[in-house]
Amino acid sequence: MRSVTQDSDGVWTHLSETVLSGYVWNTFRLAMGVGFLTTIIGVGTAWLVTMHSFPGSRGLRWALILPMAIPVYLSAYALTDLLQFSGPVQTWLRNTMQWTHEDYWFPEMRSLPGATVILSLGLYPYVYLAARTGFATQSASVLEAARTLGVGPWGRFFRIALPLARPTIMAGVALVLMETLAEFGAVDYCAVDTFSTGIYRTWVTRGSLVAASQLSVCLLAAVMMLILLETSSRRAARFHHATQRTQRPVATRLPWLWGIAAACSCSIPVLAGFVVPVGQFSWLTLRSGDQRTHELFFELAANSLLLAATASVLTLSCGMILAFARRMTDSPWMAGAIRVAGFGYAVPGGVIAIGILSPLWWLEDQLLTISESQLDWTPGLFLSGSAVAVICGYLVRFMAVPLNVIAAGYERIRPSIDDAARTLGTSGSGLLGRVHLPLLRSSLAAAGLLVFVDVLKELPATLILRPFDFDTLAVRVYQLAADERLSEASTGALAIIAAGILPVVLLTRILDQTSQPANR
Repeated sequence: MRSVTQDSDGVWTHLSETVLSGYVWNTFRLAMGVGFLTTIIGVGTAWLVTMHSFPGSRGLRWALILPMAIPVYLSAYALTDLLQFSGPVQTWLRNTMQWTHEDYWFPEMRSLPGATVILSLGLYPYVYLAARTGFATQSASVLEAARTLGVGPWGRFFRIALPLARPTIMAGVALVLMETLAEFGAVDYCAVDTFSTGIYRTWVTRGSLVAASQLSVCLLAAVMMLILLETSSRRAARFHHATQRTQRPVATRLPWLWGIAAACSCSIPVLAGFVVPVGQFSWLTLRSGDQRTHELFFELAANSLLLAATASVLTLSCGMILAFARRMTDSPWMAGAIRVAGFGYAVPGGVIAIGILSPLWWLEDQLLTISESQLDWTPGLFLSGSAVAVICGYLVRFMAVPLNVIAAGYERIRPSIDDAARTLGTSGSGLLGRVHLPLLRSSLAAAGLLVFVDVLKELPATLILRPFDFDTLAVRVYQLAADERLSEASTGALAIIAAGILPVVLLTRILDQTSQPANR
């Protein structure tokens, strides 16, 4: 990005002297808090529903993913409106208990702790999905061997299952951290100053794209440091199974009391992260919804689903090719290129959109010159003025998803499998199609789910890059919410949730078929 090295006319100096330290400290605390909470919720619930059987466990396996269908900024709108001083919860408490404001304490949602909780409830499915894939694909023989050696349930979890699932779990945590660093809508609504809000304000309010780009580089540096720290912590450790016996683990039935406790523990994230926001939006829609959204639903939903399906297929294909190349080529240059390709997930979508436009304009200008001189035909803005620009923005924004998830899947494929395939005459594309793809089905399904739902929720890049007269559900909700018409925006919010639920359920069924252990 050439603007990074340009002079910001004193804006960067002003930022560094006033608010930059606050951006760094708030971003660090937010990322650490969200990373910790999502790891606890995601890993804990994944272990319970994957390795144990209790009342409601089958339904909770897919219900725990439902918060992914709700954009985090919409959850912030719903939970803040519900829990604020003038909201229904505190109003009911005051009316019922005859309290005044001084008589009770209530947590403030528009704060750093509030933003941490809201982001954690919306992002924990990333860790849950990754951890569930890691637990469900482990070998039962390893856990049974530990049991026969006298290792208790907690020992089997911390000493056997957790280290084996670490690559997939860390992939999910990395996605959560990058999503947290790039989140704008929720943290801005909660009045928390982070790098993402600072980038937006520097760009829009101060009009300095140079200073905004320099802040974006700071974000990239933070992500690079996180990735390097996690990679160095693993060092030479390997997490694939050393045994040929890789039958699926068996889900053990919990005693009645423990089963109820597990069901309650797994239900709380679903209630707070999905049921409550959906209920709030439903109530607002019934009270005073947006009739215009009803009229445009099929058009807006078709545009959203078309972009999501196209972007998920292309991103998944590119991620698979890059991950396979990394597997086949032990080159530091290839490893570095793949890491750089995944940094876009931590950059706000608006910044990526601006970065995409410059090369697209250049390429478009070259192609237009050739078309006019050779064919005497002017096709117009066929790249920057079409959905191609939006898809390119999504490829840059979400490439980290398949790269991390597929790479974690490759960690569980022993190198000896590749060697055996080569001795049987299989190499190159045959090795990819006949050996790797069948073994990576659950990882590919998880990556496809994440990209599809993320594209449905993406807002800044879509706003900037979308063609004229081409709106999506997310754009419609933003336009109404920006005008403080939250009741009307609730109708579009429900439409986004409805559009995201079906792929969540379908892809979860795929994961069940490919990686779900049996009951005992």
